[in-house]
Amino acid sequence: MRRLPVYLLIDTSGSMHGEPIESVKVGLESLISSLRQDPFALESVCLSIITFDKDVKQILPLTPIDELQLPDITTPESGPTHTGQALKMLCEKIDREVRKGSAEEKGDWRPLLFLMTDGKPSDSMLYKEMVGEIKKRPFGNIVACAAGPKAQTEPLRQLTDNVFSLDTLDSTAFKQFFKWVSDSINAGSRSMGTSESIELPAPPSEVNIII
Repeated sequence: MRRLPVYLLIDTSGSMHGEPIESVKVGLESLISSLRQDPFALESVCLSIITFDKDVKQILPLTPIDELQLPDITTPESGPTHTGQALKMLCEKIDREVRKGSAEEKGDWRPLLFLMTDGKPSDSMLYKEMVGEIKKRPFGNIVACAAGPKAQTEPLRQLTDNVFSLDTLDSTAFKQFFKWVSDSINAGSRSMGTSESIELPAPPSEVNIII
């Protein structure tokens, strides 16, 4: 069975501590629940979660939706945002976890990446270097979300043209964002085999397009 690998990179630094990260957890629960209700996604989607603050951790290795148990997500009260280090880990995991095609069998579908941050990379030199590495890998789509008033969109524009923002860090905004992520993944699972890149559905009103 060919898989659709989906990687979520979630900023857990500083201002995500407290209510915002609890809202993210609620959003992730609804995302997983929604994917499990879609037969296309249930058959093909595998999810991985990498969190980044002063530390970078893959808290969920690439796991089929029907086997997935959402791990706990913790946040420090303060500290740097190592987005570059997170992208470095992502490249390592993609190279190890995504199956490449061969003459005998087809590999996985092109992976999707959703990155959410509430600030800017503290390791800006490494970030720029890893953006180049990310672009060497065959993503079906890359979506970046700047969450809250302190999030900077310019670094995200270096990574992808699909940059969006959330004005607030409340549960309504995060729930709508993750519902939209779910819709995007479902669209991807349905379009597999018909196109190489995945068209994103229109975002809800809480998710702003950055042009």
